Amino acid sequence: DGRSGAWAHFQHIGNLVNPSLLISSRDQRVLYSAHGDERYATAFSIDRETGELTPLGQADTGGTNGVHLALSRSGKFMVLANYGSGTVAVLPVRDNGALSDHSQLVDLPGKPGPHRVEQTSSHPHQVVFDPSGRFLLVPDKGLDRVFVFRFDDAAGRLSPTEQASVSARAGSGPRHLAFHPKAPVVWTLNELSSTVTTYAWDAERGALHPLQILKSLPADFTGDNTAAEIAVSPDGRFVYCSNRGHDSVAVFAANARTGLLTPVAWTPSQGRSPRFITLDPTGRFLYAANEQGDTIAQFRVDPAHGVLRPAGETVRTASPVTIAFAGFG
Repeated sequence: DGRSGAWAHFQHIGNLVNPSLLISSRDQRVLYSAHGDERYATAFSIDRETGELTPLGQADTGGTNGVHLALSRSGKFMVLANYGSGTVAVLPVRDNGALSDHSQLVDLPGKPGPHRVEQTSSHPHQVVFDPSGRFLLVPDKGLDRVFVFRFDDAAGRLSPTEQASVSARAGSGPRHLAFHPKAPVVWTLNELSSTVTTYAWDAERGALHPLQILKSLPADFTGDNTAAEIAVSPDGRFVYCSNRGHDSVAVFAANARTGLLTPVAWTPSQGRSPRFITLDPTGRFLYAANEQGDTIAQFRVDPAHGVLRPAGETVRTASPVTIAFAGFG
C-alpha cells in the first residue's frame, strides 16, 4: 500500500534454492533472482495487473554462490557477481526477459585480505552500474578492492578501466556501494570493519578517489558487528547502513557538494541481523529485512532530518534477505 506502507501477502513460490537477491527490470515486467547455493539465475514474468510471478526459466552463471545482479542500461544484458568462485558473469537477456547462459566470465585478480576466514580468495559481493551505464563497479570483500570496468552495452563485454581497481584498508571487506543520485560521489560499505568510505567519482575516466572513512557504529558500542547494506535517499541528502550485531540502521547526512557524511542517528532494526535494507520507490518508507529475526520491519522516513520512526505492523517471514519493488495495476 503506497500510502500506509503496509504489505499484504498474496503469492508464494516454493522449491527455490536460496534466492539471495531480487531485482526487477526497468519496465517492471520481469523479476530476476540470484541463487546463493547454485550456478544459475532465474527470471520470472510479472503480471502487470496482479503482480503475480510466472517462472521463465534459469540460466548458467558460470560460477558459484551468486549474490548480486544488475541490468545494463539497454536491458539486453544481466551482470552477476559469483561470490564463491570470485568471478563476474555477463548473461544475455532474451526478448521476453528470460536469461541465456553466460557469454562472458571475468576473474578478479589480487592478493586476499588478512582475515583468515572471510578473505581466503576473491569474493565479489555486488555489481553496480554507474548512472551513465558505461561503467560497472564491483566491491570485492575478499581482496579489499573495488573494481571498475567499462561496459560495452552493444556487445555485452566488460573490460578494465585504466585505474582497474582501488584498494580499501586491509581487512575492511568492501561489500556494497551506492551512487549519489546527482553528485559525482560513491559510498562503499565495508562489511568486516563496519565502516563507510566516501569516494569522489570521475565519471569520464571511471575512477574512484577516496575522501573519508567513518564507522557505521556509535562510538560507545564495543560488541561484534558486520555491516551489510547501504541505501541512499532519492534526493541524496541521507545515507542508511545496516549493522548486524548492533542490529541497527545507521543514518548519515551527506554534504550536498562533497558527499562527506556526518552521523545523525542509529535506529534499532526491530530484529536480529538486518542483512538487507531498502527504501520504497517514494523514499517515504524504509524496510529492514532481519534475516535471523525472521521479520521485515517498516520505518517512516523523516524527510527533513532523515531519521527513522517505526511504522505499521512488522511482517513475519522466515529469513528475509532481499526486497524488490515493482509497480503494477
